[in-house]
Amino acid sequence: MKILVCIKQVPDMESRFKPNGSGTWFEETDLAFRMNEYDEFAVEQAVRLKEQLGDEPEVTVLSIGPDRVVEAIKKALAMGCDRGAHVQDPASAQKDPSQIASIIAAYARDKGYDLVFTGMQSQDRGSAQVGVLVAEELGIPCVTTLVAFAYENGVVTASRELEGGVKGVVKMRTPALVTCQLGLNVPRYPTLPNIMKAKRKEIELLSADQLLSEQPRVATASFHPPAKKGGGVVLEGDMSALVDQLYGIMKDKTAVLR
Repeated sequence: MKILVCIKQVPDMESRFKPNGSGTWFEETDLAFRMNEYDEFAVEQAVRLKEQLGDEPEVTVLSIGPDRVVEAIKKALAMGCDRGAHVQDPASAQKDPSQIASIIAAYARDKGYDLVFTGMQSQDRGSAQVGVLVAEELGIPCVTTLVAFAYENGVVTASRELEGGVKGVVKMRTPALVTCQLGLNVPRYPTLPNIMKAKRKEIELLSADQLLSEQPRVATASFHPPAKKGGGVVLEGDMSALVDQLYGIMKDKTAVLR
């Protein structure tokens, strides 16, 4: 069995974001980067499947981006993936989901992967499109938003998160692609011995130009923070006085009591 896991490196969400000079994305200077949280669940599930099947599957982790994404690949290798593939692309942030999907599909098409794992979405763009587009390009079935996963004899049983807390259970034969939701599992922390082993694992280098065949279909028009709203008012004092004060504010500043 051959397994592919697609991951993305994203900024730490605690960072302070500001638009770049062109106003179409964020300024990356001084940002800390990490593996996309949804993708950690995808890596963990792929490694668990490898362990379930007696370490027989080969798990490849793929990431697209500038040189810094190697750190995310190394973390996935330290979690248990066997080999890495880095599609070098300094301009990956400017590519739309169809272009990213076409790169992944071009890499995977002739390699005979039985299962492809991706995160449900990335934390920076949040389009949730790449996984399903890859499945469409490869002509394989896809199940999204997994919160439970089982595999036996070439059949995937997937529990999906639906609206209102409802769960749906789907079965499909491999080859197939799944996108992973938060809570699917508990991603492991790489141990020091595995971090050292990861340094010796192969990371294949490719250029995006070798694989990209799609022209952009969507372009970011602007990237900006939300408009600032007026500050809040904290009311303190005796409750009876506060009621009158609140009534006056609502009458003067809102249309609720008009």
